[in-house]
Amino acid sequence: MKTRTMLPALLVLAALGLTGCVNNAANEAGTPNIAEGPTVEVDTAAEALLPADIRDRGVLVLGVNPSYSPNEFKDAEGNPTGWTIQLTDAVAAKLGLESEWRQAKFDSLIPSITGGKMDVGASSFTDNAERQQVVDFVNYYTAGVQWAAPAGKTVDPDNACGLKVAVQSGTFEHTDEVPAKSEACVASGKDAIQILPFDSQEDASNAVALGKADALSADSPVTLYAIKKMDGKLVAAGGTFDEAPYGFAIAKGIDLVPAIQAAVQSLIDDGTYLDILTEWGVEGGALETATLNAGQ
Repeated sequence: MKTRTMLPALLVLAALGLTGCVNNAANEAGTPNIAEGPTVEVDTAAEALLPADIRDRGVLVLGVNPSYSPNEFKDAEGNPTGWTIQLTDAVAAKLGLESEWRQAKFDSLIPSITGGKMDVGASSFTDNAERQQVVDFVNYYTAGVQWAAPAGKTVDPDNACGLKVAVQSGTFEHTDEVPAKSEACVASGKDAIQILPFDSQEDASNAVALGKADALSADSPVTLYAIKKMDGKLVAAGGTFDEAPYGFAIAKGIDLVPAIQAAVQSLIDDGTYLDILTEWGVEGGALETATLNAGQ
């Protein structure tokens, strides 16, 4: 499968400027190499569902914010990698298309999709009713929310009033989950939660490890991966809650949704989907059916 990546110069400079406890590059031992991913056969029935312009172009333009390990992050060369990337490349291959990855900040992805600059957003989007107002979602995974705290510190996500909580900017945890908890604190006469948004999940994890935040909140596969990579500096705080589906984000009013759904279902049916998730250790959220707009 062929992948063409577009990396704007400003993002290269930003990547060179990042420092901290977590290295976002996929050069550590044990990280799967997506260049050695599974061979994918074209599903002609799914391919026939493609809009003519995309089929003729031969390329699926994909948007990602590669800062959410292990779902999507950067390899040593600055290219997107992770299980979401590998799965999305397989979706494109099922449709007989090449993948062209465009990197952007998370909160700019949906505007880029609705503005026609990208065909599909593949960046761990939580499918919810608010986002469904502007995009459609082809669901491919179920994740929950998982908090983490510094080793040796006990944090209860249901009793976090007055704490500093790190999140990645634009995520469900930033826009919905932690603000709702903070509002409940204020309503009960307690101190609000101080929400600390960061451009990348790695920066959020570093803030907790360095004592700049009391806890972090992120999607379950992301938090568990961060705990693993922080070498004992972070521990899980409470259990997983608020499970919701991830979805590939596609602009409303175009005919790409049926093709993407058929391609995901084809990968599920032939076993490629589960092989990819298992390789990355995230098979716990696997789906049996590629649904549409299943979030609430």
